[in-house]
Amino acid sequence: MYEGLTAEQEELRVMVRAFFADTCPPAAVRRFAGDPPPGYDGKLWTRLTTELGLTSLAIPEEYGGAGCGVVELAVVCEELGRALTPVPYLATAVLAARACAGDARLAERLLPGIADGSLTATVVVDGTLTVRDDRLSGRASYVLDGDRADVVLVPVRDRLYAVRGDATGLGRRAHGAFDPTRPLATLVFDDVAAEPYDPPPYDPKDLAITTLAAEQTGGARRCLEMATDHAKARVQFGRPIGSFQAIKHKLADVLLTVESARSAARHAAWAADHDAARLPVAAALAGSYCTEAYLRAAAENIQVHGGIGVTWEHDAHLYFKRATSSAQLFGTPSAHRARLATLIGL
Repeated sequence: MYEGLTAEQEELRVMVRAFFADTCPPAAVRRFAGDPPPGYDGKLWTRLTTELGLTSLAIPEEYGGAGCGVVELAVVCEELGRALTPVPYLATAVLAARACAGDARLAERLLPGIADGSLTATVVVDGTLTVRDDRLSGRASYVLDGDRADVVLVPVRDRLYAVRGDATGLGRRAHGAFDPTRPLATLVFDDVAAEPYDPPPYDPKDLAITTLAAEQTGGARRCLEMATDHAKARVQFGRPIGSFQAIKHKLADVLLTVESARSAARHAAWAADHDAARLPVAAALAGSYCTEAYLRAAAENIQVHGGIGVTWEHDAHLYFKRATSSAQLFGTPSAHRARLATLIGL
């Protein structure tokens, strides 16, 4: 059972938060979101790799990594969500890197490049694909960083297939995303040559849901902090609005929701490291609760800010966009609850 962060994990969280506060302040995110996005912030990606080594965090030492687990990845993802960091960390350093765990040949091929930041990759979590003679056909929508990844990993029929980003027959079309800090793409496979490998020890989608839940928790927590700070500073009728009972109750309810979401997300990450058999249930629970927690926190943040909260000049809309797009990424809350009910036999 998850019992909280260790001292080392808490130090990691503090270090990552300080790094993003310096390298990715809200003004930088706003500039990135306001221009035609280049996919991700290349300069930030390089600094994240070279200065902190975050891309190598959960990669085994023999491939140039630190050998940490999903809990440490979740700590980083929580801070990524808090800062709305426009980098392909979730797709490359989390999903693709962990997908290599089931086959040493794939690990040797991809992990050194992921560790040093020279290679980006993604995993097709949802798609309608068929395979024949190690050639893929079909379509996958809303693939994280799918338009720019150097390698695309595709789980089909208890195998994991690796496809080069420039493979013949692979069509990639970027979406005009609601959240410009998170590039999504549709991939079309037309008899594309793929290399087969053994699959990871657990469903990549469960890991995707788990680490996205951590990211959602970080964003939700930041929304609560923004709303609380505003309630303390904004004065009406000679009093801070935070002294009004309606605002107090609103923020207290969001606090309870956010802390519960953090527990659900961290328990799912713990299950990925220590009890893979429990991961499907833990991921479904975290996916449902953390998604709705982020949506609620983002909406209440706007409500507490009042009129300014719905303007382009305020950062609240950036979190609302991330919360809304994340709510559709790996399944809606109702889909997670339906799966949870099936898993526990309801």
